[in-house]
Amino acid sequence: MILLGEMSLWIALLVAGWACVTSFTGGVLRRQDLIASGERAVYATWGFVVVASLGLWTALVQHDFSLRYVASYTSRNLPHLYTLSAFWAGQAGSMLFWALILTTYSAIAVWSNRNRNRVLMPYVSGVLAAVTLFFLATICFGDSPFERLPYDVIDGNGMNPQLQNPGMAFHPPNLYLGYVATTVPFAFAIAALITRRLDAEWLAAVRRWALVSWFFLTIGITLGMWWAYVELGWGGYWAWDPVENASLLPWLTGTAFLHSIMIQEKRGMLRKWNVVLVVSTFLLAILGTFITRSGVIQSVHSFAQSPVGVWFGALLVIALSVTTYLVVTRLHNLEAKAELESMLSREAAFLYNNVLLVGIAFSVMWGTLFPILSEAVRGTKITVGPPFFNAVNVPLGLLLLALTGIGPLIAWRRTSVSNVRRQFAVPAFTAIVVGAVLLVLGMREWHALVAYILAGFVSGTILQEFYKGVGARMRMHGENPIMAFVRLVARNRRRYGGYIVHAGVVMLFCAFAGLAFKREFDVTLTTGQAFRATDPYGHAWRFVSDGISRFDALNRQVTAVTLKPWRDGRAMPLIESEKRQHVDSRGQPTFEPSTAVGIYEKPSQDVYVVFTGQTAPDTAEIRITFNPLVWWVWYGGMVMALGGLIVMWPASDRTRAQSGYAAVMRPAARPSPADAAL
Repeated sequence: MILLGEMSLWIALLVAGWACVTSFTGGVLRRQDLIASGERAVYATWGFVVVASLGLWTALVQHDFSLRYVASYTSRNLPHLYTLSAFWAGQAGSMLFWALILTTYSAIAVWSNRNRNRVLMPYVSGVLAAVTLFFLATICFGDSPFERLPYDVIDGNGMNPQLQNPGMAFHPPNLYLGYVATTVPFAFAIAALITRRLDAEWLAAVRRWALVSWFFLTIGITLGMWWAYVELGWGGYWAWDPVENASLLPWLTGTAFLHSIMIQEKRGMLRKWNVVLVVSTFLLAILGTFITRSGVIQSVHSFAQSPVGVWFGALLVIALSVTTYLVVTRLHNLEAKAELESMLSREAAFLYNNVLLVGIAFSVMWGTLFPILSEAVRGTKITVGPPFFNAVNVPLGLLLLALTGIGPLIAWRRTSVSNVRRQFAVPAFTAIVVGAVLLVLGMREWHALVAYILAGFVSGTILQEFYKGVGARMRMHGENPIMAFVRLVARNRRRYGGYIVHAGVVMLFCAFAGLAFKREFDVTLTTGQAFRATDPYGHAWRFVSDGISRFDALNRQVTAVTLKPWRDGRAMPLIESEKRQHVDSRGQPTFEPSTAVGIYEKPSQDVYVVFTGQTAPDTAEIRITFNPLVWWVWYGGMVMALGGLIVMWPASDRTRAQSGYAAVMRPAARPSPADAAL
């Protein structure tokens, strides 16, 4: 199976080349036989890549250490979960995993459009095959997972301890699923630019794919924050690391596209903007891959420096040049069909929203690439740290949060003063109440105070929209509140699924604001010694060291310290943090010691304990951190993903909207709650 997998990889390379050539040729010559041949080649490429992937998984499970990749990332005593996830632990394997996802997406895109978008599909197939060809060529000629060692190996090196975490099984796959999904909208955008069919057709085809990308990126980024929080032991979940930033960039532009696409559907506006956002999202995904794999920026998440980075740099330059040429030469085909009639309208709110999202993306990209630029210009690499990112993005993020609540309250085209007064009353009152309560409770940290006031405003907007919709259904159909809520969401998934996403955003901002009240203590405790501290909520804590223990686990030697905590005199569950020395099957150390943190988690705060060192047989150096509201980061991300899933869930035939997206001129009045509920 392993040899068959290696052969299939080379065959897939040839078939992908055939798919690329025949698809573009068939589209230009309008030859249906070549178009059909190209589409069949897309399916065949997927089949061969599946066989190649099964070959690598077979090698991993069978511990075939004759393969350099298997010997580098696995060992005989590695737990089975990490043996399977070693598929994407290294550069060569992750590239094959990328190709597996890309060919799967390509086959689905071609199959689902076999009876529609026929003018676009030859070029869509061609672009997808061209990107697949690049990845397969990079694997075959640059870094193959089937490369064999010139000598015999009894056991492998094992996996880096920081990767031996459940997050390894879930975070990279979700992130890759999101990254790779940007290729399909990009392919449709290029096809639309080539054919100059830039109206509604291509938007209808790419919207759900853009949602798929956004959905998986949201899950992947959230899991990545959780993984960093529980594994790295620094007490946070987002450090503005270059590779973290690389995953955030396509998410930001993808979010902007999902908002601005509604303006083109409703009013025929922002047509240039939408094309640019789609291609930019794909280019930023490639940029992130280049940053991860080139070694030009140091990160705990990045791979070692390798020639593969040059390949991705070349792809980025070629893709940027081609898309720039196509967009510039088609500008006259992208003229808007309507004008912005008022700066106080829903179109304007979406526009402001997009400007902020793109502004945040630009600032993140600038801060991430600045070390490269400074080294190229001045010969010295200057690193931009979290203070820069926080100083720029915190104010922009707060403005974005405000627009999240403002947008749904104002009408399309233009908004009257009476409409503003009526729609803003409840959200504004909610914000005022939240601010007053927090001031009375003594909150004076202004960034956090503003965040919570705006969160109250957005929450008021969301609750008001659901209250009106549910009330309308109860009056019109006699439904109980639960049934009315369920059917309201089911009948208008885009609108109310979007509100659920906004609810997740509110949860995240509340959690981020909680960092302003973080408290951290470095202590040294001997067995039986106590340490007292006060958390951000004023509770009195006492931690007593229960001593240091040592034991062996499956593939590691563990030294652990256990704390007995009391809060306000009441005993809490034990908290244990470990120092781990991973070993191979012969008991020899394989990596530098790693740390496993101990966390006592509650919705209000986490008590985060890190065993930082040992100064004597019974004396441990410990860092104790009180992290308010961290729980809401993980569940806020879940709520956002749930909302995205509702938005992209296919509608039944009975409730499906008419096909096609046309710019329809509508009256200025805002739809009534009864209309929205239907």
